[in-house]
Amino acid sequence: MHHAAFFRNLNLGRPNSPTRAQFEQAFIDAGAAAAQSFLTNGTIAFDAGARPVDALLDQAAQSLTACCGLCEPVFVRELASLAALADAAPFEGVDRASVYEFCITFLHADAVVPRNLPVISPRGDVQIVHVTDSEVLSVVHKFGQSPGSPNAYLEKTLGLPATTRAWNTVLRLLTRHG
Repeated sequence: MHHAAFFRNLNLGRPNSPTRAQFEQAFIDAGAAAAQSFLTNGTIAFDAGARPVDALLDQAAQSLTACCGLCEPVFVRELASLAALADAAPFEGVDRASVYEFCITFLHADAVVPRNLPVISPRGDVQIVHVTDSEVLSVVHKFGQSPGSPNAYLEKTLGLPATTRAWNTVLRLLTRHG
C-alpha cells in the first residue's frame, strides 16, 4: 500500500456510512490495485496502481455517496510521508502524565495555518506540538467529563473541514501497511 485516505465523519456501518465491504469496494471499483479498511473510523490504505490518486479518490467518493449518502471530505497522504513524520518523533519529550491523547489532524488543501495560531486552545485542552504544511500534531487534555477536540478547534479556527486521528492509529497503520 502506498497511500492512506482519512474520511471525515465516517464510521463503518453507521447511518450515511458504508460497511467495510462497501468502503473497500468503492476504492477497487475506482481503480485501486488494493484497498484495505483500517479500524472503523474511515481510514483506508490503498494502492492506486496506474490510476491518478485524485481521480481515484473522486470516483470512490462518488460511489460512497451513491451507495450510502456519505458526503464528507477525504484527506489522502502517502504512507512514506507519514512514516517520515513518525520517524521525527514529534511527541518526544512531552510529559505523558497529563496527556489524554496524542493526535494528528489532517488539514484541508486550502488551509493556511496562521503563524500566530495559539499553541493552546482557549479552554487549554488542546496543545499544538508540531505543524506541517498539511497536518497539525497536538496533545489533548481532559478536564472534567470530556477531552479536548483538536478537530473542532482547528475547523473553527481555520474555517475549513479537517479530520483527526489518534497518533497511535497512524503508528498502527504504518506498522501494518508502511
